Amino acid sequence: MDLLPIEIKVNIEGRVDDALSALGGPEGQALKRLIYFAEDHRAVAGGSGGRLLLDSGVIIRIRSGDTPDELTVKRRPVHKKDLVEPFTHPFEETSFEYRVEEDWSGDRHVLAASAVGTHPQGSLLGAVAPGADAAAPLDDRQRQFLAECAPSVELDGLVALGPIDSTKFDDLPVDDLKVDLEHWAVAGLDFLEASIRVKPKDDEEADDFEERAERKQRKLESALRERGLTISQQLDNKTRRVITALTARNH
Repeated sequence: MDLLPIEIKVNIEGRVDDALSALGGPEGQALKRLIYFAEDHRAVAGGSGGRLLLDSGVIIRIRSGDTPDELTVKRRPVHKKDLVEPFTHPFEETSFEYRVEEDWSGDRHVLAASAVGTHPQGSLLGAVAPGADAAAPLDDRQRQFLAECAPSVELDGLVALGPIDSTKFDDLPVDDLKVDLEHWAVAGLDFLEASIRVKPKDDEEADDFEERAERKQRKLESALRERGLTISQQLDNKTRRVITALTARNH
């Protein structure tokens, strides 16, 4: 497998408004969306026989709002040996993109594979309504991805958890970095995540690319601390924390 892009994420503790102010108060237009996660209805209800998709390393996420709707099926973490053709390398088709990239958060470095489908704006909201089948909008490629790369996952009886209010700012200048900020709010939780993406250069060796990404990660963390922000030491990522909170609310 060729060198893959690396997404570096940092969760920021404290009041989101204060953090945004410390980062210069983003002036770009905010992208507002609602986010839902599809999960096994038995696990959500606390019944027997159910298991969260998340515990199988599978995330099914629906976004709807200011842009065309987006349905993402992700395996994270995933091992290269679990990815079979045609899902060993990134590719694009009409209204569909398949991505493979590394996901870095602190010392946690994992591989993630995402099958992303776009849909007309607002068209996925029916799938997140009470009693709806949250798996219904999955397209053939996404179902193939799950069948080939996560064969133990069952799609029967999925329900939507949410909504999570999401506000995103892209390409915020922080020193010489271009940083994306995303704010999630739901179930008494409030998160602000800063992220950057590092892409390999042509003919770059693997060791050189990794060293460059590590420098970028240190630079991002240092820039945030220099602005008085506290980097979260929470081991669980925001997706797990949110799904755990939403599931607990349903019990």
